[in-house]
Formats: sequence, structure tokens, C-alpha cells
Amino acid sequence: MKAEAALRRELGLVQATALAITDMVGIGPYITIPLFLATMGGPQAMLGWFVGTALAFCDGLVWAELGAALPRAGGSYNYLREAYGPASAGRWLSFLMVFQIIFSAPLSVATGSIGFADYFHSLLPGLSPLGVRLLAAFFPLLLVAILYRRVGVIGNISVVLAGGVLLGCLWIVLTGAPHLSAARLFAFPPHVLRMSWLFWAGLGHATLYALYDFFGYYNVCYLAEEIRDPGRVIPRAIMGSIAIVAVLYVFMTASFVSVIPWQRLIREKFAAYTFIRMLEGASPAGLMSVLLLGIAFSSVFSLLLGYSRVPYAAAVDGNFFPAFARLHPKGAFPYVSLVTLGVIASFFTLGRLGEVIGSLVAVRILLQYLPQTVGFFLLRFREPQLNRPFRMWFYPLPGLVSLLGWIYILATATPRSLLFAVAVFVAGTVAYMLRARKRREWPFARLLKDSASRL
Repeated sequence: MKAEAALRRELGLVQATALAITDMVGIGPYITIPLFLATMGGPQAMLGWFVGTALAFCDGLVWAELGAALPRAGGSYNYLREAYGPASAGRWLSFLMVFQIIFSAPLSVATGSIGFADYFHSLLPGLSPLGVRLLAAFFPLLLVAILYRRVGVIGNISVVLAGGVLLGCLWIVLTGAPHLSAARLFAFPPHVLRMSWLFWAGLGHATLYALYDFFGYYNVCYLAEEIRDPGRVIPRAIMGSIAIVAVLYVFMTASFVSVIPWQRLIREKFAAYTFIRMLEGASPAGLMSVLLLGIAFSSVFSLLLGYSRVPYAAAVDGNFFPAFARLHPKGAFPYVSLVTLGVIASFFTLGRLGEVIGSLVAVRILLQYLPQTVGFFLLRFREPQLNRPFRMWFYPLPGLVSLLGWIYILATATPRSLLFAVAVFVAGTVAYMLRARKRREWPFARLLKDSASRL
């Protein structure tokens, strides 16, 4: 099916990097750092930032090569289809990737929306629990209204929002710098660094939270058809955004731990507010809460923008519901996909924030990141002559690290998270097989053909 109009290449390097940063540095680190430290019971959990950064860099190189070689809207959808074969298993895996996006993208948006509503509640403590829920549910719908316009205007908005994101992080880092305390940073409980299964399991959980906060460096790949000179811009935006955010996360956590004893920090619901209140007083702390509202807004803004392009790309390819291929006649953006994800996200805000993070990460790894990394190597083997404006540095080492890293995170995930991921995998596979049989697509195309020939 052909789209009604063509996507416009209006995003440059600054805008693409800004979108990636705003996607990563949302409300996430401000609400997950206490949970992050609790995974290993002390500041030694900061090892998770270094493991997570290494894995993000290695996986970022996978995305950078694929995004530069296949600069099409939809990102992983195209990579899985091409790597495994558009007429064979690639059709199934790319369908699964879009299927899980219908769940995971609204859940990601919902976490930011819940975080926004919670911090708004910190400013208005008189707001009822029902009011907080309604605010969280309304937030994705507000974002849909803002995003309902051409992407060039949105790209300029993203640069402004990225400035607010960096301001919040730098405020914490610079305020905390004079108070950095080696004694508190290395105040490890006794025997915590013994190389036991408990240590590795705790590190795996810490890395899971770290990766949750890193997720978003690949967002520019979903917008590849709207980026100028994608072979140059996509790799630079991915690697540059990861480097900037990694430094910010490490120093933010170090600042928190140096000012707030980790035993108290792991119980804090509003760590940033408490941090600023302890150092600068109540009024600046209130200002920090206001800034965090802006940061939550920026992150969900970027998430909804990027993910709305994935069902669109699949529908244009004939591998998802045709309605998602429709572009707005004037703004040339996928409005059906945008509105659908926004409405589902509004519904998902009824859930609890902490309950979805582990399952969200497990679903992404099992149905997207792990098969994509394997597909990266398959594509290198199957299409060595493919034009690759960017090639992975130190190939194949980063790809192997990425592959083993995803397996490690899954191995240390909670049983409930794994069960949820497997359930989505099974449901998506059943949906694909029913659809494929009706449409005579892989794996039924050859079976039906052989059956007909025997008759």
C-alpha cells in the first residue's frame, strides 16, 4: 500500500541529537536512582552505570550501522525484515517487533506520564489520588495534540526541550560537585563485592534500571526518513547522545549519594526535590520540581514522536493494519499511529510505575534488541556489498558484547518480567500465524503451494 504523501527530511544533527537526549533523560533517572541503588544495597550499584554504558555503546554501534545503511522510517522493523529475509522469517520477526511496540511504547509513555503527575502532586499536595490519576491519563492526550503537526516544527521544539533536560541534570551535578564525598561513595556494606551469584544477580538488576534510563539513543532510527544526510547524522547522534547522558548519569548519582546517605536515598520518592532542599532550601526545591515537570514532558514528547513512526512503516510495507499507513494530508505525519499510541498510553497510566519497568525491558530485549543484534551479523554475512556509510568500530567485538549483554540481563530478570515477555511473544506469534495463513504468507505460502501442486 502506498502512503498518501512522503515524509520530509527536515531534521539535522542538532535536532536529532536533541531528540535522542530528551528521549533518554526524562523523568526516569530521577525516580529510578533510588530503586537502582536498592538493587545491590548500597553505592556499589553504580557499577551498573558503567556496565549499562558499555552495553549501550556497543548496542549503539549496532544501531548506528543499521540506521546508516537502512535509513527508513520504523528502525528495527526494517532491520529485522532485511536481516532475516522479507519473504521468510523476517516477516514474522518484524511483525512481532511492531506488535510489541503497541504494548511497550504506550507503557513507556505511561511511565513518563505517571512520573509527571506524581511530581505535580509534590507541588500541589492537596490534589486527590483521583486527580493525580486523571492528570496522568490526560497527559498523553495533550502530547498527541502538540505532536499533531509537521515534523520540522517539532524538531525545533526538541532543541528547546533538550536545553531544559540538560539544565536539570547540570543543576544537580554542579550543585553537588562541591559536596562530592569519597567516603559516602565507597561506603559499601561488608562483603558486597564477593563474586557470588547474589552479586551478579544484583548487578544485572542494576544494569536493567540503567538501561531503562538509557533507552532512547536509537530513537533517531525511527525517524530516519525525516533526517537529512542520515548516513552521517544517525551514527553521530546516537554515539554523541550516549556519551553525554552517561556522564550526566554517573555524576548525578554521585551527587545524590554524596549529599543524601544511601540508606535514606533508597526510600526517597522525590530524590531531586530532597537533594535541592537539603542544599539550597524549599524555594529552589520547588523550582526543581517545576523543572522536572518540563523534563517529563520533554521525554514523553520524544517517545511518542519516535514510536508513532513504527506502525506506520510496517503498514506501508503491508505487514500491519493498513489504517496505520495514513499520513496527514497537510502535515505529512502518521496521525493514525500517533493518536492510537497516545490513547493506549492514556489507558496504561492506570497501572503502577514500578510494576512495568522490568517487564518493559524484558519485552524489548526478547522481541527486539536480541533478535536485532543476531540479525546484524546475519546481514553482514548475507549482504556484504550493502552500502554502509558507517561501519561498526572494532567489528565484531561490540556486537558480541551487545549480544551477551542482552542475554545476561534476561537471565537476571525477575520471573514475572520474563513471563510477561514470553506471553507477548506467544500472543504476537499467534496473531501473525493467523494473519499469515489467511494472506498466504510465510510460512504458509510454500506449504499451500506444495499442497496445491500435489492435488
